Amino acid sequence: IPHNLAISDTGFLFLPSTGETFTLNELGTDIIKLLQKGSTIEEVKLEIINNYDVKDANIEKDLDDFIIQLKSFNLLNEL
Repeated sequence: IPHNLAISDTGFLFLPSTGETFTLNELGTDIIKLLQKGSTIEEVKLEIINNYDVKDANIEKDLDDFIIQLKSFNLLNEL
């Protein structure tokens, strides 16, 4: 996650270095915040399972897809 990425509680992301903005839902916001804190993908997955009504099998693919999207927008370096 870029060190200067700003995120609001409502899911508004701002990348000052490029001026790009993004809007995330609640889950996406939580994932970004966890990654900013240095959580691993496995820790993020466990946190989602504990805080949302999702099954382990469902979150695996969805989280992988979200990570791919973050990388495609240069919002996430290799983990």
